[in-house]
Amino acid sequence: MEPDREAMGAAKAAESDFPPGTEVVVEIETPRFGFVKRLSNGGIDFISPIPSLFHYGFVPGSSAADGDPQDAIVLTDRRLVRGERIQAAVAGRVLFVDDGCRDDKLICCADGGHVTLSDRRRLRAFFAVYACLKRGIGFWRGRCGKTVFEGIDVNRNESMHP
Repeated sequence: MEPDREAMGAAKAAESDFPPGTEVVVEIETPRFGFVKRLSNGGIDFISPIPSLFHYGFVPGSSAADGDPQDAIVLTDRRLVRGERIQAAVAGRVLFVDDGCRDDKLICCADGGHVTLSDRRRLRAFFAVYACLKRGIGFWRGRCGKTVFEGIDVNRNESMHP
């Protein structure tokens, strides 16, 4: 099942809401190396088949194409915990489709950081594997929507850093 045009239009609208350089507040749901994404009430929303190599969260008060708050990855050397909020600059996005619905993730840099070549390689490797595993889980659960990692889109100024 392909993503519908309305969802793709919503993704374009969301993309324009967070252009590169925009400062956002991200609430951390899954700290780096965590497996569990929790609901606001503490219940389990999702258990990842592999640990997250990044701090993963969402932009409070936003809405993405899938109806959930906009997902975000925070690149920082700091240790963050679930529920912590951090200000970060949007540097790009992970292009992702989950069960037929556009589900891009913002790539955000905290503390004046930038996306390095190593970060880009880790993002590509992680999401390529994650998409394959998530596709398998979806198939096992009887879902037939497309789940695919389509790449990363990083601000050209960010791509100059090693």
